[in-house]
Amino acid sequence: MTVTHEVLNQAPPLTGFSAADDPALLAALHREGAGWGEREVQVLGALAGSAEVQELARMAEEQPPKLHTHDRYGHRVDEVEFHPAWHELMTVAVEQGLHAAPWAENRPGGHLVRAAKFYVWSQAEPGHGCPISMTYAAVPALRASPGLAAEYEPLLAARTYDFGLRPPLSKTGLIAGMSMTEKQGGSDVRANTTRAVPAGDGTYRITGHKWFTSAPMSDVFLTLAQTDEGLTCFLLPRVLPDGTRNRFHLMRLKDKLGNRSNASSEVEYDEAVAWPVGEPGRGVRTIVEMVNMTRLDCVLGSAAGMRAGLRQALHHTAHRRAFGKELADQPLMRSVLADLAIESEAATTLGLRLAAAVDRAQAGDADEGALRRLALAAGKYWVCKRGATHAAEALECLGGNGYVEESGMPRLYREAPLLSIWEGSGNVAALDVLRALAKEPAGLEAYFAEVEAASGADPRLDAAVARLKAMLPELADPDRAQLLARTLAERLTLVLQGALLVRHSDPAVADAFCASRLGGEWGHAFGTLPAGADLGAILSRARTKSPDEARG
Repeated sequence: MTVTHEVLNQAPPLTGFSAADDPALLAALHREGAGWGEREVQVLGALAGSAEVQELARMAEEQPPKLHTHDRYGHRVDEVEFHPAWHELMTVAVEQGLHAAPWAENRPGGHLVRAAKFYVWSQAEPGHGCPISMTYAAVPALRASPGLAAEYEPLLAARTYDFGLRPPLSKTGLIAGMSMTEKQGGSDVRANTTRAVPAGDGTYRITGHKWFTSAPMSDVFLTLAQTDEGLTCFLLPRVLPDGTRNRFHLMRLKDKLGNRSNASSEVEYDEAVAWPVGEPGRGVRTIVEMVNMTRLDCVLGSAAGMRAGLRQALHHTAHRRAFGKELADQPLMRSVLADLAIESEAATTLGLRLAAAVDRAQAGDADEGALRRLALAAGKYWVCKRGATHAAEALECLGGNGYVEESGMPRLYREAPLLSIWEGSGNVAALDVLRALAKEPAGLEAYFAEVEAASGADPRLDAAVARLKAMLPELADPDRAQLLARTLAERLTLVLQGALLVRHSDPAVADAFCASRLGGEWGHAFGTLPAGADLGAILSRARTKSPDEARG
């Protein structure tokens, strides 16, 4: 075969980096009293950037799970077969405590360290983060029934990935799922028609169809069903204590846009056995604790996706030449990259601040709990919305190279919309901001206390705070409030991000954020930063070190 040319002007593979090589991440750990976890985060970050783990991620995505409803003899088995790469990724996540470990260990800063680990590990492969996140979120909801919590919580928090269908209490570690939405209701779970009937022995028999159940091979699920008292939360195992399969039938796996390494399914309950969790008729109130925790991981997951996309864009443009010089040295590309870096750091800083609020709320700080409730709803709306836009721009930085599957960018692009939809799409999250303001006024006080800690540091931030306060009286009219809900969520998030960056980030990042996002010196696409932005300082902060630089 004739050799027509050498392969030139292509970026080398991006491997051997550390996903923990992130100034905003490491600074947050120390600032919020969780510096003890830096070593663990660094170890996991290096693993996430290794060639071996990147190959596991590729295989888990390219070899999606398969549903087996029956065995060769016609018996129902309702099993999902995963590629071994999935199980390897899950093993690392569980052994590193990314699931429910912080609830059991009860160490100051434990939730923040867990959040940092979730952030760096999600950059390797996000799909398996779904059951990890749901296991983390199940514990506070399960605590509504102390007897059940006493039995299941130690196994949910155990650092052992024990895959397989066996009675949950006979295993060395458990994974939890959540099964809420139905065909006719979606996010409106009060429209659920699934019924639960008491069996007389403390259990219920549940009959109905769930439209979207992720990670159906989990050991236990929190689910919602109607009782005579109203919508109630239940704990439903896949396998009953006597070793028989619960009547939990997998109808089909969803053919999804992204998140393909993770199985999502339609499930039919045919008098499935379940135990009530929390007060009868108060199922939404019980399971909202789970929703809030998974929403935190939506923010962290979106921030992780932004960081992964930014890293790819920085790497490619540093090695690709056009019109006589590297792309990364050309002014317009530098503006795009810096804009992506600012968005990424703002998302990361907010997500980690919310995780720190979880730690403080668990320690009894009511103000931090109120702040988390409001800022999490707003942050979930805005950061997850920005994730898809960020992924599209990062992909475009690679041009046609980014559009092919081998680059990994299409996988990132397909994944991004999920986190804006999961646990309440945009309108649901925005309306939850209004509910948080109505139900817990202390949240707004805690919010302004947080942002006003940066008062006087940047006039554009001060002006944005004033505009936000001027908007609040309009919310007195319920119809007007709904029309403003998205605008309010956006402004709440941008102001909080600006305050956090002004206080804690590099001045170049904070200045460019306030000028663009708060001061109006910005267009409608990335790469429209004001002329005075210090692109060099922003890009230097964002750049991932090479393995040689990291060792040196």
